[in-house]
Amino acid sequence: MIGIYFSGTGNTKYCIEEFAHAYDDKIELFPLDTSVDVEKIRLHRDIIFAYPIYYSNLPKIVSDFIKQHPFLWKDKHIFIIATMGLFSGDGAGVGARLLRKHGAHITGGLHLKMPDCICDINLLKRSYEQNRKIIYEARRKIRSAATDFKKQTPPKEGLNILYYIAGLLGQRLWSWTKTLDYYDRVSIDTSACTGCGSCIYACPMKNLYLSKGKAKASTHCTLCYRCANQCPRKAITILGRRVVSQYRIHDLI
Repeated sequence: MIGIYFSGTGNTKYCIEEFAHAYDDKIELFPLDTSVDVEKIRLHRDIIFAYPIYYSNLPKIVSDFIKQHPFLWKDKHIFIIATMGLFSGDGAGVGARLLRKHGAHITGGLHLKMPDCICDINLLKRSYEQNRKIIYEARRKIRSAATDFKKQTPPKEGLNILYYIAGLLGQRLWSWTKTLDYYDRVSIDTSACTGCGSCIYACPMKNLYLSKGKAKASTHCTLCYRCANQCPRKAITILGRRVVSQYRIHDLI
């Protein structure tokens, strides 16, 4: 078994690492945006696939990765871990449906509520203590799921019709265009930007670059929020107009 994942600001990375630790320390984990060995995926039948949910849908980088390797998924047995800020509906289901189109068998799904990382919107902001509790509950749920997985009774969250309806009506029906294509309106306050380059190194899409000593954004943002959360000057906003509270999971664990 191997694990592949996409993690914007660290939530999903933390969750798949915790699951692998609880299930089998020998599982190799690969971030799909930097170091996925496609040949290793080809050689393994059993896969853990983890990703965050945006607007009750897959991040564009994740759906593109699946579609760009259409023959990779045939006859694979895939367990999906979906992380979210509140409730996505069918977070595991959106990935499952796409993977099934390419011949995969979905063995189960796990939904994990994690702290909000959308640093320029105030909607889901919580206190330090509340976020610590959320992570504690996620870790407890992960360990329980790993135990059930060993018993060959994995959770099936996000995979049935009721989850699908919840995801569709909850967000996806109203926000489909948010993840249909890459985002093209990343805002950078040039008066605050010092050209340090931290956002450039953080971006999984190579969407940021320096021009005349200032960071600039192109039109290929996957809404992962790495850049906005890591900018030391809080100069980057994506969906909101100002940085409310930057998020780093390692400050909470």
